[in-house]
Amino acid sequence: MATITSNFTNVKSTVHFPCISNQHRSHLHLKKPTTVRMSMTQQTRNSHPYWASMQADIEAHIKQFFTIKEPLEVFEPIHHFIFSAPKTTVPTLCLAACELVGGERHQAISAASALLLMEAATYTHEHLPLTDKPKPKPKPESEMKHVYGPSMELLSFEAIVPFGFELLARSDYGENSEKILRVMIEISRAVGSEGVIDAQYRKTMGSRSDGEEMRHVEEMRRVVEKYEGGLHSCGAVCGGVLGGGSEEEIERLRKFGLYVGMIQGMVKRGFNESKEVDEARDLAIQELEFFKDKEVDAIKTFLNI
Repeated sequence: MATITSNFTNVKSTVHFPCISNQHRSHLHLKKPTTVRMSMTQQTRNSHPYWASMQADIEAHIKQFFTIKEPLEVFEPIHHFIFSAPKTTVPTLCLAACELVGGERHQAISAASALLLMEAATYTHEHLPLTDKPKPKPKPESEMKHVYGPSMELLSFEAIVPFGFELLARSDYGENSEKILRVMIEISRAVGSEGVIDAQYRKTMGSRSDGEEMRHVEEMRRVVEKYEGGLHSCGAVCGGVLGGGSEEEIERLRKFGLYVGMIQGMVKRGFNESKEVDEARDLAIQELEFFKDKEVDAIKTFLNI
């Protein structure tokens, strides 16, 4: 467990990151997120050729099964929300994990596509322009352009999620039924009431905090763990399962994905960006040491943020 010291309103409190062991203790200082840092992170995600190649394959796979058709007032908004949501490294990590354990990209492309769809759906739902929702300062990279209005955004969210599971089901040709079922369960848990939905609830309630320092920082920690940590962990596991990885390999990938997500979540939410992020990166690299006989250079790039 790592001790975290917060620095909101000059009040100190202690919470714990369960993903960092007792051997890697450090103080984690919260500060206001910097737009410049986030811009650099987003630029890195978009420009890295390895990630860009996988992202292109994922989007092409989705477009192969999802076309704009009649009624246009239904399918045009869905298409817009799927491809306008900010891109993350969760779907591409799924493909990289598959390749790491000896699988081929096509084996995990449907799972990676489903993950992209789930993220697009949850992002759309999270950014509904509700009148009673707290109004934080807009962030250029996550500010959503409400083209179709709240009613259509809500309906599109409800349509995107089942389409993701349908895409997974279509990829089952009989030989991988158990693997596909396992992936569906992993994704359901990651985006469901114990994962992203829980994180979104905590994030919303945190923005209405009564000012208690300990409570606020603890909620932020849980948001990072459930949101970025959980989604990246899920992506890595799905890739490992569909790539034919052993149970030990899959669990190593689960932890690696968690650390990748925690790093990204900490940076995104303004935690200290030096020692603490480096420690999480070191723990992720330790998990990759298990794959010493495999090519790990590609998946290591997910730590370069």
